[in-house]
Amino acid sequence: MDNLEFTDAVKQLAERCGLQVPTDREADRRAYLRTRMFAVNRETANFYFRNLISGSDKRGLQYFISRQLKPETIKKYGLGYASDSWNALTDYLLQKGFTEEELLLANVAHRSNKGNLYDAFRGRVMFPIVDTRGAVIGFGGRVLDDSQPKYLNTAKTPVFDKGSNLFSLNFAKDSSSTIMILAEGYMDVIAINQAGFSNVVATLGTAITPEHARKLSRFAKEVVIAYDSDGPGQQATQKAINRLSEVGIATRILHMTGAKDPDEYIKKYGSERFRLLLESAGDAINFRLDRCKEGLDPDTEAGKVQLLKRVVSVLAEIQNPLEREVYLSRTANKWEISAEVLHQQVERTIRSKKKLASTQAWKDIIEHTVRPEPQQPQSAIPLREYKAEERILCYVLNRPDESAWIIEQIQPDAFPTPLYRQVLEAFADSVKRQTGFSLSAMGDVLSDSEMGKLSGISARNQEIPVTAEEVKDCIRTLKNDMPSAIETDEDLLKLIQKKQHPDG
Repeated sequence: MDNLEFTDAVKQLAERCGLQVPTDREADRRAYLRTRMFAVNRETANFYFRNLISGSDKRGLQYFISRQLKPETIKKYGLGYASDSWNALTDYLLQKGFTEEELLLANVAHRSNKGNLYDAFRGRVMFPIVDTRGAVIGFGGRVLDDSQPKYLNTAKTPVFDKGSNLFSLNFAKDSSSTIMILAEGYMDVIAINQAGFSNVVATLGTAITPEHARKLSRFAKEVVIAYDSDGPGQQATQKAINRLSEVGIATRILHMTGAKDPDEYIKKYGSERFRLLLESAGDAINFRLDRCKEGLDPDTEAGKVQLLKRVVSVLAEIQNPLEREVYLSRTANKWEISAEVLHQQVERTIRSKKKLASTQAWKDIIEHTVRPEPQQPQSAIPLREYKAEERILCYVLNRPDESAWIIEQIQPDAFPTPLYRQVLEAFADSVKRQTGFSLSAMGDVLSDSEMGKLSGISARNQEIPVTAEEVKDCIRTLKNDMPSAIETDEDLLKLIQKKQHPDG
C-alpha cells in the first residue's frame, strides 16, 4: 500500500474499515508524543518560511535567489530562514501553546547552562525534511558565512533520524520512474528537481546507511549516483555502490565534466544536457575499473603492474561469469594485455579468495567450538594477515605525518579487509594531494560502528606502541600471505611484455 511500513499499512486499512487498532497506554503516549512533534515541526517550518519571505532580514532570500531558485521552487520545498535571534522561534512556539519540554524534545530549541531556552538554528537558511506522508519531521540548516558547521541537522527525535531518512523522498516517491537519482546535498536535489527530474533524493549530511539503502529499495530498482566529482565525493560513491548492492539495487554513476556537482552542471549546461548525462551514466563496475588508475602512471611498467593488480582484483569480484568475461575482454583491449592471460590471473584470484574464505570459516568453527570463554572475543588469535594489517593501520592512524613511506612499500589493495583498505586508500590520496590525514575526516563516509572500530584500533597504540620496524615486518607478512593472482611484479611484467613482444 503506497510502499508504507507494515504498521502504518495496518493502521490505514483499519481506518478504511472503520476499525480501531488495539493499543496500550504506552503506545498511546508515544502516539501522542509523535503527534505533538509533528505539530511543533509544522509550526516551525511555517515560521521559517514566513521569516524568509516577509522578514526584515533578506539575507536568506537573497541567498536562494543567487542560487537561481524560482519562487515556485522555494514554495514547493517550504524553504525558510532562521535569523540571528537567540529566541525568536522559541518565543513564537511558546505563544502558540507548545511546552518547553516539547520544544526540547523536537530539538528546535536547546537549554542554556542558566536554564533559559534558545533557538537551535540561527543565521541559517532552512530546509524542512518531510516524510512520505507529508509530515515535517526535521530540518537542515546552512550558514551564510564561513562559520562551522556549514550544515546542521536536527538531532535524533521521536520522529526523526538522519540515518534512515532521505531528503525529497516525499516528491520522489510519486515519480513514475523506477530509477532514483541519489545526490549529495540539499541544493543539488532542489536544482535537479527544478530542472524537471522529481525522482531525486539525498542523504542528510551523512554517508549512506543500510537503512537508507533499504528505503531506496522500496521505491527504485536502479539508482544513479550523482555525487560530487572531487575526491571525497568519489569515495562516498564507492561506499554507496557497496551499500546499494547489499539490497540488490543496480547502480550507475553520473560522470560530470566541467562542473563539480549537479547544481553547477545544470546552471552551466541546462536541463536537457543533464538528461542526456543521466541516460549515459556508466555502471558501477566501470566506475571501479576507472578508479584503478588513480595515482598511477600506466605508461610506466611499474604503473601498469600496479594498475593490472587492481583491475584483476575488481574483475574477480564480479559474480556472474558472463558479465565478468565482458568486462575482462574490454579491459584486455584497453590496456593491451592478452585476454587469455588476464582470464587466468582472475581465475587464480577467485580460487585464492575461496581458499582464504574456507580457511577463515574453519578457523571460526574451531574458535567457537573449543574456546571456553566466547564472551571475551578480544582474546581470540586472528589470522596473521589480519593482525598485520591492523598493526599497520594503528601506526598510520597515530602517526599520519610519518607514514607516507608505507604507501611506497605496499598498496592499499594488498589489505584483505575492505574497511582497512578504504582507510589506506584515503590516506594514500591525502599523501598524493599533500592535504594531511585524520580519522575524523572520514566521519562522512564511514558508519558510526566503523568509526568506533577504527578508534579502537588507534587506541591500542597506547597499550602496545607500534614501531616502524614492526610495520615493515607486517608489510612483509601481507605481501607473502595475501591471495594474489600474480605472485610477483616480475611475473606481471612478463605478461605485459608477452603482448608487446609476442615473439620474444
